[in-house]
Amino acid sequence: MGSESSSRIVVVGGGHAGCEAALAAARMGHPTLLVTVAHDAIARMSCNPAIGGLGKSHLVREVDALGGEMGLCADETGIQFRRLNQRKGAAVRAARAQSDRARYAKRMLRALQRQPHLTLLEDEVTGIDVQGGRVAAVILAGGGRLVCQAVVLTTGTFLGGLLHVGLDSRPGGRDGEAAANALSRSLRTLGLTLGRLKTGTPCRLDRTTIDFDGLEQQPGDDPPPRLSFWSRWPQGRPPLSQLSCHITYTSPQTHDIIRAGLDRSPLFTGRIEGTGPRYCPSIEDKVVRFADRDRHQIFLEPEGLDLPEIYPNGISTSLPLDVQQALVHSIVGLEHARLLRPGYAVEYDVVDPRQLTPWLELRQIERLFLAGQINGTSGYEEAAAQGLLAGVNAARALEQKEPVTLARDQAYIGVMVDDLTTRGASEPYRMFTSRAEYRLLLREDNADQRLTPLGRELGLIDDERWAAFCRRQERRDDLRRHLEQTRLDADGAATLAPLLEQAGTTAARPGACLTELLRRPEIDLDLLQQAGLVASAAQDDRLWREQLEIDIKYEGYIRRQQEQARKLAGLEHQSLPPALDYDRIPGLRNEVREKLKRLRPRTLGQASRIEGVTPAAIALLEIHLHRISHA
Repeated sequence: MGSESSSRIVVVGGGHAGCEAALAAARMGHPTLLVTVAHDAIARMSCNPAIGGLGKSHLVREVDALGGEMGLCADETGIQFRRLNQRKGAAVRAARAQSDRARYAKRMLRALQRQPHLTLLEDEVTGIDVQGGRVAAVILAGGGRLVCQAVVLTTGTFLGGLLHVGLDSRPGGRDGEAAANALSRSLRTLGLTLGRLKTGTPCRLDRTTIDFDGLEQQPGDDPPPRLSFWSRWPQGRPPLSQLSCHITYTSPQTHDIIRAGLDRSPLFTGRIEGTGPRYCPSIEDKVVRFADRDRHQIFLEPEGLDLPEIYPNGISTSLPLDVQQALVHSIVGLEHARLLRPGYAVEYDVVDPRQLTPWLELRQIERLFLAGQINGTSGYEEAAAQGLLAGVNAARALEQKEPVTLARDQAYIGVMVDDLTTRGASEPYRMFTSRAEYRLLLREDNADQRLTPLGRELGLIDDERWAAFCRRQERRDDLRRHLEQTRLDADGAATLAPLLEQAGTTAARPGACLTELLRRPEIDLDLLQQAGLVASAAQDDRLWREQLEIDIKYEGYIRRQQEQARKLAGLEHQSLPPALDYDRIPGLRNEVREKLKRLRPRTLGQASRIEGVTPAAIALLEIHLHRISHA
């Protein structure tokens, strides 16, 4: 490419955030350039080869409902599908797909290559050129300059990346790939506040050297759950062969080996300065923190149909290679396992996300958007969700339209972005259902109802998907009317009686409507279908029927959360002037005053979620706003 070229939107980085950002901007009709060092590293699963899981599947479904690609890609390349928390409440159930790592990356690359308005460039971005407080261009490693109108940075773990195996350290964003040190320096030069975080990965094992006999086998679910509302599986089955995972455990001997190696651990000798993920600690961290435990669970997960590698989920480590080999060989089933690659830790720079707006644009630099691990998050799903939002808002900025923001009662994406931009990320941020105060409204099953109309409005949902969504809504509404209007006659009650007895509930009285019956915990649509009271369901009807069933069973609780959200919406709609002089508000504690001055919350609702800002302080802000509005 010549010394100077131009594109309307440039996306930097080809990870999960970059893919969704580039696809979103291009699908909105804007010429978009995705710059990444190597095309064969696009959408690489450098850690766990899986999509979804607790809290994360909600993000995947939301990305999918808005027109993103991750869910479809996972459904087409999954080699095991499971539903987690199936026996728990609807709000915390989660789908998870074990992916074929190589096929996932190829499938995503194919989607990028086929997308109109999107071009891929193999190169390294070393700097951002800002003119007059607005992005003007990105600088390439060879000195080239790409003029552009907006930039989305999705740098993953590459900013100032440093890899650790034992006491050996070397620059790198992940194994075998160079760190982005020049770009990190460029961001500091622009005046951004950067921090330092850490993540890690376990060693990879040779499948042929593992003794699976005697280990607990963990097959996928039947029927398998899907992560995309738009997937169409022949006969309701995934397109790839399905594999089982296996479960084993560390032993007291394992823990002794780990303790003996702590004097050469970069984590415990102070070599690693970045903060690691609290909810996914390394095995050495777990052994030290939970000294009373004599074993820890390990999931042996295949990385693909044609790959020999097994991912031992649960023993992420940066211990020296000889210690890694010894601890692996102390585990049942792994006594003769061969290590294909050692585990390692990676430290990397992150931008303090409190410098971002709720639409992921830097406050001090117009049209520079950040998404993914650069904002302090961990996980492919968190990255993809941010990437889609950043790509949408980069396009909206060029269209001179209001940015898209998502409220906490509207989407988990909104919860995550609000958490990041309000509270920051002192450790790698991971999504959990417990982070959402309205989680019954934000179930994974109803993400399309919440967000697909918005995706259509933005231009991310094409005619075919919109027609499919409308058909689902019509069938859902028809079934709801049938349930509300149909009452049991004597014959129906008699037919239903043995089924209810078998389900462990009392007989139904003649005259009861089907909606009333469905509110019982023991009764579901399958049982009513078995009794001939509702029509049989096609495979593709499973998702919307689940939505309807949950809406009916939890109707009272849902209504209560909706009312709570409406009451608190008042704070979200009370704007705080950008230039508000907090020094002139009497009664505020100095600590609160300094936080408000530094973070500049946009609304009272956002201010109320800043750590240390008390209800009393919010009351003082409300009084002050009332005074100045009537002055």
